[in-house]
Amino acid sequence: MDVGTRITVTSPDQMRDLGRRLAKLLRPGDLVLLTGELGAGKTTLTRGLGEGLGVRGAVTSPTFVIARVHPSLGDGPPLVHVDAYRLNGGLDEMEDLDLDVSLPDSVVAVEWGEGKVEGLAEDRLHVVIQRTVGSDMAVTDTMAVTDTMAADVDDVRDVVVTGVGTRWAGEDLASLAG
Repeated sequence: MDVGTRITVTSPDQMRDLGRRLAKLLRPGDLVLLTGELGAGKTTLTRGLGEGLGVRGAVTSPTFVIARVHPSLGDGPPLVHVDAYRLNGGLDEMEDLDLDVSLPDSVVAVEWGEGKVEGLAEDRLHVVIQRTVGSDMAVTDTMAVTDTMAADVDDVRDVVVTGVGTRWAGEDLASLAG
């Protein structure tokens, strides 16, 4: 069973806040797939995940190291942040990564992972981030339009969070809308 929700994010700060709210729902063994074009906000959302999980180290794009482990500063799980953009072999290449934490004990966030790493877990969270500029985005009563938003329409993102599998069937993903 797949459950999902759609959220409009109007700034990088709101994307980080979304990551912090999402972190409250995550537990060890969770796989989060992040999909979106270059500059969509995948790493910004993951920064919020790291803040929400209370992990050590600055969360930056792991493009050149492919995977970075952020140990927990408290009782929560570590965050394993993976950039699968340059991985063409899917799971075979994921297994070659020498992660020093076991995946079942961590939250694993994979940028560019769609079609490559779904086999890591039957249950996963898929976050799709799309720019709304140039689309048919209409301002609705539920969106607070500010001068900053009008000036920074390039920051507006449509985020769809979908829980795949039984792990997510009971979660209220609509609560992520804040």
